[in-house]
Amino acid sequence: MSRTKKVATSPAGTTLPLVSGLSDSESRIYHSVFDSVMNQRIAPGTKLPEQALCELFSANRPTVRKVLQRLAHDHIVDLRPNRGAVVAAPTPEETRQIFEARRLLEATIVPLVAQRISKAEIASLHKQLRDEHSAIHRADQPAWARLASAFHLRLAELSGNTILHGYLHELVSRCSLIVALYEPPGNAACEHDEHARIVDYLENGEPAKAVRVMNEHLLDLERRICLDKPQAEKSLAQMLGLG
Repeated sequence: MSRTKKVATSPAGTTLPLVSGLSDSESRIYHSVFDSVMNQRIAPGTKLPEQALCELFSANRPTVRKVLQRLAHDHIVDLRPNRGAVVAAPTPEETRQIFEARRLLEATIVPLVAQRISKAEIASLHKQLRDEHSAIHRADQPAWARLASAFHLRLAELSGNTILHGYLHELVSRCSLIVALYEPPGNAACEHDEHARIVDYLENGEPAKAVRVMNEHLLDLERRICLDKPQAEKSLAQMLGLG
């Protein structure tokens, strides 16, 4: 979702990637909110008051505002005039439109990949799938989710169309947020076997079958979304893992 570099230190002393364009202290706040949303500790619609964030992170308002603006750019929060920042809460109609747009876009990308892909690139996709499979068996959900998204974005790169890749990057980010917020526990964000079938069809020169599997794959992902979830009664500090 965001390009990263260097590292920042978390409150627990671990290292975090430094978000491009943000300082280490700003990156620390960004990751705290981002990870809390993606791990379902913060519910959709939760208010993120500037003053509370300033106090929790010992930061000034300009720092907090810059982080909130970046989170809004990445579709993690919504900035509402005179109401401040809240965790994004996609509506059922927005969710339908986002997934519809993604299916149409990936149905365009896959045939372009089939026209251009080389044996070396097929081999690199198989390597990527092995890494994905390894993350599944380690029960490493964050790594699995990142690799699952990376698979779709890699196909977009291989299409040779940078415009389509840019559009898909935004849609994958928005779908990842929806899945993180609303998918019931115990489901995979992306099914590894479906990725493998797509690569096999590309390798065998069967793009129509690859498109069909991709479409079914994204429809299944959308069907697992449950937009009606109860909100837990916790303080903002607890939801951010700070108290």
